Amino acid sequence: MPRIVTYNVHRCVGNDRRLDVARVAAVLAKLKPDIVALQELDVGRRRTGHVDQAHEIARRLDMACHFHAALTVEEERYGDAILTAYPERLVQVGPLPGYDRIRALEPRGALWVEVEIEGAPVQIINTHLGLVPREQQIQAAWLAGPAWLQHPLCRGPQILLGDFNATATSVVYRTFATRLKAARSLSTKSSPTATFPSPLPVLRIDHLFVSPQIQVLDVFAPFEPLTRVASDHLPLVMDFEVAAA
Repeated sequence: MPRIVTYNVHRCVGNDRRLDVARVAAVLAKLKPDIVALQELDVGRRRTGHVDQAHEIARRLDMACHFHAALTVEEERYGDAILTAYPERLVQVGPLPGYDRIRALEPRGALWVEVEIEGAPVQIINTHLGLVPREQQIQAAWLAGPAWLQHPLCRGPQILLGDFNATATSVVYRTFATRLKAARSLSTKSSPTATFPSPLPVLRIDHLFVSPQIQVLDVFAPFEPLTRVASDHLPLVMDFEVAAA
């Protein structure tokens, strides 16, 4: 039974304001995932000790790593990653469109990796949308269109996941739900799935969306002492199976 996790790690700075990459890796190691989608990673940034957080977490989990920098300033990078122990190949990375009326918004991006699970190729797309509703809607429409979810290579089993900064009542959520199913709605269990803020989670803004070939068994956000402090988000976990072709 494969397990996938999406986790906004807040550049590995916890709610105690302590920078601790090892702690984030420990959260993930305890969950024993096969695929991990991470958001808000620092790579070579002065503010976090010039550590390559993406590859350091991957090293600790013994996983391959693909990182996409949504923001690059000289040698410093900031963005998202997909880690996995499965056979994998990078398909595509790229920026998401912004909202021209507010030019100071943080750049956003997406990352697409194909993993092979028991001989079946599964398309994994990780993203981190903006904070302004109109910006999010533009980005969601872009991801739902021919550049990503409707791309000719994006066929068969698909999982779209990440930090969408939007709840289930949003236009963003409905945009993706027209092409894929929200994993939480397919789960056979009623586990808690709120992820933010991690000390007392009340918002569901981290999501997983899946194609019909993905059979969702459980979706949950582990609410434990370590996850409550390691980041401002809880990780969101999905156990699933891939339907036979």
